[in-house]
Amino acid sequence: MADQLNEHHLTVQRTARYYVLGEPTEKTRNIWFCLHGFGQLAQYFSRKFTDVVSEETLVVVPEGLSRLYLNGEYKRVGASWLTREDRDHEVADFLAYLNTLYDTTLGSRPAQDFHITLFGFSQGAATACRWLSDGHIRADRLILWAGFFANGMADLIDPQKLTGVKTHYVYGSEDEFLTLIPDPATYLNRIRQEVPSIQITEYEGGHRVEPAVLQTLILDYLW
Repeated sequence: MADQLNEHHLTVQRTARYYVLGEPTEKTRNIWFCLHGFGQLAQYFSRKFTDVVSEETLVVVPEGLSRLYLNGEYKRVGASWLTREDRDHEVADFLAYLNTLYDTTLGSRPAQDFHITLFGFSQGAATACRWLSDGHIRADRLILWAGFFANGMADLIDPQKLTGVKTHYVYGSEDEFLTLIPDPATYLNRIRQEVPSIQITEYEGGHRVEPAVLQTLILDYLW
């Protein structure tokens, strides 16, 4: 029977959850799309960006399509963008979802009407690169916070696609995941070589979005 086992895939409709900070109006000029890390929920991740919101700035926080229990007590729940199992289809699914969310958020106004920031934390950093690489959306800024690119950024997005996109890589000196890299200096140099225009910001802290550092980026990115 084993040699008769054939893998198939069926595309089905899914319901995706996302949160919005602020109200879209005719005055909206700035949009932040913020992608959470592995095991996080958008509802709680969105709290990191309350200071971003203004009369002219909207924050959209989508949630990964896959959810999981985070411990053996089956109480804490988190979300994920993908795993290595059936990865290509998971990527296709979240790209279709995020592209639809992007179109829904912009509505009838052209993308050029907005200054768009794409923010990805941890697993969300790789997701942000894949999303921008897909070519459906445009972004003025790309903030990759505590992301790990095992095969380099160029494995996720052609650096040429970042021409004209202000790109930041932010990490904590005590990040418990990045410190596992055998040679962090070589890793960071590879990022610089692949994307020469990238701005790298280091702060004292761990694997989290540090409010004070985020505030400097908010001020730097006022349009």
